[in-house]
Amino acid sequence: MRLLKVATCNLNQWAMDFDCNLNNIKESITQAKQAGAVIRLGPELEITGYGCEDHFLELDTINHGWECLKEILVGDWTDGILCSIGMPVIKGSERYNCQVLCFNRKIIMIRPKMWLANDGNYRELRWFTAWKHKDQLVDFQLPSEIAEAVLQQSVPFGYGYVRFLDTAVAAEVCEELFTPIPPHAELALNGVEVFMNASGSHHQLRKLDVRLRAFIGATHTRGGVYMYSNQQGCDGGRLYYDGCSCVVVNGEVVVQGSQFSLRDIEVVTAQVDLDAVASLRGSISSFQEQASCKNTVSSVLVPYKLCQPFNMQMSLSSPLQINYHSPEEEIAFGPGCWLWDYLRRSGASGFLLPLSGGADSSSVAAIVGCMCQLVVKEIEEGDEQVKADAIRIGNYTDGQFPTDSKEFAKRIFYTVFMGSENSSEYTKKRAKDLADEIGSWHLDVSIDGVVSALLSLFQTLTGKRPCYKVDGGSNIENLGLQNIQARIRMVLAFMLASLLPWVHSKPGFYLVLGSSNVDEGLRGYLTKYDCSSADINPIGSISKQDLRAFLRWAAVHLGYSSLAEIEAAPPTAELEPIRSNYSQLDEVDMGMTYEELSVYGRLRKIFRCGPVSMFKNLCYRWGSRLSPSEVADKVKHFFKYYSINRHKMTVLTPSYHAESYSPEDNRFDLRQFLYNARWPYQFSKIDELVKELDGDKVAFGETSDQDKSRANGLGMGVVAAGSGDPKSGL
Repeated sequence: MRLLKVATCNLNQWAMDFDCNLNNIKESITQAKQAGAVIRLGPELEITGYGCEDHFLELDTINHGWECLKEILVGDWTDGILCSIGMPVIKGSERYNCQVLCFNRKIIMIRPKMWLANDGNYRELRWFTAWKHKDQLVDFQLPSEIAEAVLQQSVPFGYGYVRFLDTAVAAEVCEELFTPIPPHAELALNGVEVFMNASGSHHQLRKLDVRLRAFIGATHTRGGVYMYSNQQGCDGGRLYYDGCSCVVVNGEVVVQGSQFSLRDIEVVTAQVDLDAVASLRGSISSFQEQASCKNTVSSVLVPYKLCQPFNMQMSLSSPLQINYHSPEEEIAFGPGCWLWDYLRRSGASGFLLPLSGGADSSSVAAIVGCMCQLVVKEIEEGDEQVKADAIRIGNYTDGQFPTDSKEFAKRIFYTVFMGSENSSEYTKKRAKDLADEIGSWHLDVSIDGVVSALLSLFQTLTGKRPCYKVDGGSNIENLGLQNIQARIRMVLAFMLASLLPWVHSKPGFYLVLGSSNVDEGLRGYLTKYDCSSADINPIGSISKQDLRAFLRWAAVHLGYSSLAEIEAAPPTAELEPIRSNYSQLDEVDMGMTYEELSVYGRLRKIFRCGPVSMFKNLCYRWGSRLSPSEVADKVKHFFKYYSINRHKMTVLTPSYHAESYSPEDNRFDLRQFLYNARWPYQFSKIDELVKELDGDKVAFGETSDQDKSRANGLGMGVVAAGSGDPKSGL
């Protein structure tokens, strides 16, 4: 037997905080060595933090990275342990994203990333160059200070692997695993048995399975030990890196780290038998044949043994059941951990949330409540860093610290019901009940006086006073009156967040939380600069349907039973007067259901459909119950309001990224914000297709009256042109 103990880790790094990052790296190496590991793998770009973005273009960032690496090398951190450390490196005039392999206070080789992540949230080609020379390792001249410190002038640089006396080890960096021809396939044929994947992979709902299947597939048919390390936490942006560092042996997961955690450092270790890798490879005829005619990959020899012989005191890591969180748990824990990192690193003393009693703001409140529960739980389990942060943020004195999540929430969380004459007693009560269950400091304030003052000012200026539509006003008046309420709430929220801590003799300021969901952002169903304009928004890329499911889950699993009643209530903005024959409903105002919005969003973003392609896809999807002209009306209605309101995405509150069809303008969904909302060319193409389909009933299928009435009963009818949209004002 060749027994090998390896360690990989989740690290909560912070972009550009070199002290924080260096301390985390050192501690993770210490824990790995204490566990007896001889290989330690850290996350991608762990010295600088992954999310430095244009700071990577600054020479200071590169220089500070070398300074931190020097501090690691001159100490005893790498004695007896191979450490893969991520940092940016400049070679010649090019900047590379690298893994620096260190052992016994020396740099063994530098492995630049060959295939860069450059889609979705990733822009690596903006900052780095891909290494394109696969045929050889080249000499890299170390910076003079490093060379003097480690007594090395140059090191091998490029695509290759490290040969020890008893095994071979190689790096495969993040995106490279997911390429059509990943490096590990060729490296395995060259005898590499241990693969180290340093990653900066963000959380997205229902994404983890894709990642784990890739690790399993990498070693299932070609054998090997696949190590994966990831960042975990908010390192300064919209993304939450969701950890899940793991080790996979011959297609089976033998150790898995947490996906969501408040801990800054989590090290997981595995004891593996490399003879099992050799045995599997020897049993696969096709592997043997391909290995016999492989392309040779360059390597670096290190005359040292990593493995230990058979020893009954060293037990092997066994395959385990992979831990997957449900989407509802992901919504609770991911944004909850992200909020904690943002809170403790921003210098704020807490959060303030305009709590309407509706599904969206209640979801945000529940996530904050979950965060408080996680903090108390982590303190109970002995995490001193979480405890120190909680004591500072909660302003505890005399040795006190959080022991109850509701008491902690009272210290750091304000909720405010900002009602008007249009608010119902039901939503007011729901907001109060939920606040009591979470433990927030809850306020109830009427904004009618402020609204009236503004309308009086307007009347003084113009001689006119607008009326709601139900009282005989026009669409313009109706929309203006609704937007006034929404924007007053934004101003009031920021005022309260700044001054309430002072009123209650608390230090610092509170962050205002937004609560618009991804579907409302996509449709533009929000007022520009209303109470959705906040400091941060934990649900800004989560769909309404997922939030409804989360509320049902949280009512039971978080102990906030009032959420069940909130989820059952029909969504309403409550910006218009309630009458016996009229009650404002979101889906009626939008002219589409939230379910439809999710479909439009996925087709637009994930499947890259313009109006014509979306129409064709929806004809297949909805053709059994809607005619081509009805599908066309829906597609045109969506694209009209999407384009009219796209400008709102430029000022959208920074949101936790959780959904692949997010319309977030600043990082993820890069599209213009000034459209021809008539889409004349595209819509005319749709009209041509409708005529063709209406003339070919056999191909499309007859739509029965029963099907049409069922569709209308589901709230799928399009509102008439020119109808009021309470949240679409400029």
